[in-house]
Amino acid sequence: MANVDKIGGNFKGKDIISLDQFSEKDIKILFSQVPKMRDIALKAMPSKILAGKIVVLLFYEPSSRTFGSFSTAIKQIGGQTVEILNPQQFSSVVKGETFEDTIRVFEAYSDAIILRHPETGSAQKAADIAKFVPIINAGDGIGEHPTQALADLYTIKEKFKRLNNLHVVFLGELAHYRTVNSLAKLLALYPGIKMSFVSPPQVGLNPNIRSYLKEKKVKIQELQDLDEVIRDADILSVSRVKKEFMPEDLYRKIQGKYRVDNNTLLKMKKESIIMHPLPRVGEILMEVDSDPRAVYLRTQIRNGTYVRMALLALVLGKT
Repeated sequence: MANVDKIGGNFKGKDIISLDQFSEKDIKILFSQVPKMRDIALKAMPSKILAGKIVVLLFYEPSSRTFGSFSTAIKQIGGQTVEILNPQQFSSVVKGETFEDTIRVFEAYSDAIILRHPETGSAQKAADIAKFVPIINAGDGIGEHPTQALADLYTIKEKFKRLNNLHVVFLGELAHYRTVNSLAKLLALYPGIKMSFVSPPQVGLNPNIRSYLKEKKVKIQELQDLDEVIRDADILSVSRVKKEFMPEDLYRKIQGKYRVDNNTLLKMKKESIIMHPLPRVGEILMEVDSDPRAVYLRTQIRNGTYVRMALLALVLGKT
């Protein structure tokens, strides 16, 4: 478990590093704020929730959705941003500045730091360094991605009106997928959850997450054939092959192993959904996009902004 404070019903000033911090009560508090945030965004309502607050987006890895939705979320509720994409090239990091000093510098300029970094544990390290402002983990290597998982969980709740007694199938390259790690931890909080992990054997479920789920007595199964579970799936959560985390020969071997297409849709429940944190690289064909069960480019991506708005409001503002 990450060495960070539990939320304990009070988000104010807390670092958001791991889903280990969250209880069902905390998630309920967070989700209760999301409809209000959706209204602010959709109705272009002026908001002063983060008036006077400055948030640094410090992204050592490329990002479209997480970076864009955080930037949008801050501005939607009245805050301002300092945006540092690729500090290895566009900050004093290029001159040899240490990670510790970079965190201390931007802490001096801001009310919070949102950090993405390729090293697992980097968010916790930043939280240990920063003494005066909260750190929000926007993805640390193959560790966790808390805000994406919270947005995905909200999308599931929005669709099914519950978070219990669901069968979630994770499909694809799982070993390097921080979103899988985080969403699995969240789902483990709820009774009657069944998880199936479908992947090539070379990139199966992270052993730490397997141990975590077994400790929580969650019903899980690991397999290679999607057809064994697809007809029973309520949620199909698809992941791309993360080329950046593996040798080229392994990437070539497993890329394209699984593809979700119209044939897959024929086997799925009518009331199921297909999710993907994006980007996709051929694992869901575009022919699937028009199916109402495909939520990855509709509600899932929009909920990312609304949930991040709610989280920022709770951590930094007045709700």
